[in-house]
Amino acid sequence: MTTEALPVAAKHLLTESTRVQLRPRYEGSNICTWIGFKHVNYLVEEAVLEHFRCAGLPARGLYEEHGLGLDLVDLDTRILHALHMDDSVDAEVVPATREGDSTLRFRVTLTLERDGRRVKAATSTVRVSLRTAEGHGADAQPPSPLMPYTVPVLGRQDSAPGPSRHAAQSAGTAPVTGQDPYAGDGLLERLTAGENAFGWKWRIPYPYCHFSERLQMSGYLRLMEEVVDLFLADRGISIRQLLEDRQWIPVVPHSRIQILDEVLMEEDLYTVYTVEEVFKNLTYTARMECYAVREGHLVRTAAGRITHGYAVIDSPRDWSLVEFDDRVVHALSGPVRADGLRS
Repeated sequence: MTTEALPVAAKHLLTESTRVQLRPRYEGSNICTWIGFKHVNYLVEEAVLEHFRCAGLPARGLYEEHGLGLDLVDLDTRILHALHMDDSVDAEVVPATREGDSTLRFRVTLTLERDGRRVKAATSTVRVSLRTAEGHGADAQPPSPLMPYTVPVLGRQDSAPGPSRHAAQSAGTAPVTGQDPYAGDGLLERLTAGENAFGWKWRIPYPYCHFSERLQMSGYLRLMEEVVDLFLADRGISIRQLLEDRQWIPVVPHSRIQILDEVLMEEDLYTVYTVEEVFKNLTYTARMECYAVREGHLVRTAAGRITHGYAVIDSPRDWSLVEFDDRVVHALSGPVRADGLRS
């Protein structure tokens, strides 16, 4: 893209709405033909990427021509109606960036036809940063219309939330001493001590990364999905067990992930999943916090929240929400294990 065309493209990006027709990926249909929350968020991500393409600023061009990596750094999604395999989804992206914002902000709405009428399937608020690529070889100075949203490191903006209770009380910014910080168990014990929490250490593989180095938002979505699966299995109510015992499946009405700092390919990531509240035996809310160890110090790289309920499968096409029974309430509420770790 020529320099002269950039102001026009930036204006489109910041002021004009776009629509695109999408279908969820086959991979996301894991139970009957319903689509899980991760792939609903993938649709949101693809709609935002298409918005950049329509503005003449595709992610590939931003990277190859201007040395800018397009990164989703905040993804807050509410699911209102279940999506199914082969659904045709209308995704609308509305720019919502405000004056003074250090990230690009968009509102995304997914709608589809259900029983002869249009329904709102999901709504999402998305924030995007343009991250400079070190040693890329492109012009060091990003195009001026994009400068307000260009950062040298992801997540270190004034909009990032403050330190978590874990970071403040358990680890803080003090050095991790007295052990090999990458051994894992001792650090996870500190992060989960006294909490209704589950800890997991994980080496970041390259398929979860992009731009040759860092974990991307879709990788964090996969991580959130997996830590929930491990937590439920650890508490004796694994997905498979509840499916076999009573045809119950987890449903997610809300999820949010914020990137607070960068974490790199093949680093060790320490993930803590903590149940915060069980609400009227219908839903429970949990937070996810992710940490890396840098030069002996603990760094929080992401924070997330997810709300879960349960539904019973009535038929291959239909399900209905159910209240938690004593087994599920006990598993979600405690008792808290002494070590807080996976068996």
